[in-house]
Amino acid sequence: MRLTDRKIKSITATGKEQTFSDGNCLILRVRANGTKSWRFKYTVNKKVTKLSLGSYPVVTLAAARDIAMHYMQLLAKGVDPKEYESTKKLELTRKKANTFLAVAESWYERKKPTVTAQHAAREWRTLEMYIFPRMKNMPLESITAIDTIEVLRPLESDGKHSTVKRICQSLNQIMDYSVNHGYIQANPLAKIIKVFSKNTIEHMATIDPDELPDFLKALWDAPNIQNKTRLLILWQLHTMTRPKEAARAKWEDINFDDEVWVIPAEEMKRRRVHRVPLTPATLAILEQMKPLSGHHKYIFPNERDPNGHASTYTVNAAIKRSLGYKDKLVAHGLRSVASTALHEKGYDSLLIEACLAHADENETRAAYNRSDYLEQRRPIMEWWSGYVLRSSF
Repeated sequence: MRLTDRKIKSITATGKEQTFSDGNCLILRVRANGTKSWRFKYTVNKKVTKLSLGSYPVVTLAAARDIAMHYMQLLAKGVDPKEYESTKKLELTRKKANTFLAVAESWYERKKPTVTAQHAAREWRTLEMYIFPRMKNMPLESITAIDTIEVLRPLESDGKHSTVKRICQSLNQIMDYSVNHGYIQANPLAKIIKVFSKNTIEHMATIDPDELPDFLKALWDAPNIQNKTRLLILWQLHTMTRPKEAARAKWEDINFDDEVWVIPAEEMKRRRVHRVPLTPATLAILEQMKPLSGHHKYIFPNERDPNGHASTYTVNAAIKRSLGYKDKLVAHGLRSVASTALHEKGYDSLLIEACLAHADENETRAAYNRSDYLEQRRPIMEWWSGYVLRSSF
């Protein structure tokens, strides 16, 4: 006969253990001291297994029957209830361990080698300031777009649009990392950037190519600018490199035989080796620098410490103070001058972007294309150097 609550309550201690069946493998166990608990007793491959379902009356008769029925359905499907519960417990433990912070740390360790140390530190610090205080202990599966957007709304209200954009990019990468490693099924933060106001982009100060002659005249006529600083500006202009890349150029990276400057990956923004074809003009700059720094590591040594490189702000400071181009041109804007001139000349945009060491915006093409178009870029660099020289007269 099946059990009833009245019958269960009427069972008293007898000094020895008692068991009562309710059907569907559900057993009520009564200990010698009278405490009562539920068990699910079943046989698979001639092996008897007992699962504890909890004590009575904390687990009611109705609840125990529901659990027993669920287990009977599992058995009908060929699923062992004990293995099912073990898997469920393991999954729950895994979910609790997969907090946002834990996965973010794993993602960060993978990302650090792909960017500069300064960039990596800044990105992590931003997460520490604005995200971890609210989200670090959250299980990945509990993270939602709505909650995350609310975390970022105060930054938007403060006008920190660039910070919001950078954080959204980091969050998206972390959640994609989580998907790719099987922690979650989908990235809920993939498109949250779209709900925030866009920042008004202020383009860097630059000049048009037809203004280059005036700039170069100011460069040659400036009485209070050191010759090596003048040569550094010309080196950056001719090679189309970023201020940091130009200032940190090393003699060991110059291949005079092949007429190429090989910039190591760790010096590049995209953490990828960049080869710069050297033109007669850039080779001439190197010849002028040999007496000044040929016995040092860096082509453009630091004024105070010859063993170090010139400050990455040297060109900017000279343009602003010595050449009188404050608010008209910045060092990075020299690259824009080159880009504009080359596009106006009609060169292939793909090759121009390669000259500038820009990432290919076509992600599919970039994934398969490992060429840096060195030989195709040589005539482009030579034309640009010639253009700069012609603008000097």
